[in-house]
Amino acid sequence: MDLGARLAKLFEAERAVRALHAELLREDPAALMAALGPAAREALELKDATESTLRLVRIAELLTDVNGDASADLLVDILGTEHGEARLSAGEALEERGYSRFKELALAVERALDRLPKDSVALEELPYLLAEIPEPGVTKLLARFLGLQSAEAVSASIEALVEVGDPGAIKLLEPLEKDARTVSVAGESSITIGELAREAIDLLRRVRAE
Repeated sequence: MDLGARLAKLFEAERAVRALHAELLREDPAALMAALGPAAREALELKDATESTLRLVRIAELLTDVNGDASADLLVDILGTEHGEARLSAGEALEERGYSRFKELALAVERALDRLPKDSVALEELPYLLAEIPEPGVTKLLARFLGLQSAEAVSASIEALVEVGDPGAIKLLEPLEKDARTVSVAGESSITIGELAREAIDLLRRVRAE
C-alpha cells in the first residue's frame, strides 16, 4: 500500500473515531459515565503502556464533554497515571473545566485531597493546573496541598503559589521555612522544602512591594 492509500486509510479511521465520539456523547450522560468509569479503571490497570495510554486519552476526550462530579473525579484519576500523554489529555480537560465551571473543579480537587493515596501523581500535577486558572479561590485550594505528606506535592504547591503571585500566600508559606524534606529540581539538584518556601516568600514580598 502506497503512502497516499495509507493516508486515506488514516483519514477514514479518524472520521470513524469522530463519528463514534459524537454518537457516544448523544447517549444519556449517566449511562455513559456508567460505562466510562469501569473502562477507565481497566485502562489504568493495564500492563501494556501503549494500550493503556490509547484508552485513557480517548476516555479523557469524552469526559471533556461530560459535566458532573463523577466526570471530574475520573479525570483526576487519569491525571494520576504514569503515562504522560494521558495525563496531558486529562489535565487539559480539567483546565478547561476550571475556566468554565471552576466550582466543579474546586470540589473535585477537594475530594482528591481526601481520597487519593499520598503518593498519587495527581497531587503533584493539580497545583500546576490550578495556577493557570485566574480565580480568587485558587490560593485557598493550594494552601491545602502545603499540608500533604508528599514533599513533591508540597513543592508543586509552593511553585504554583509563586505563579499565582498572591502576596497573601506569604503567611501560608512561613510555617514551612524550616522544613528539611528534600525534592529534586529539574530532575538534578536537591533542595529542601524550607529553601523553596523562603525563596517563594522573597518573591511574593517583591510582588507586594511593587
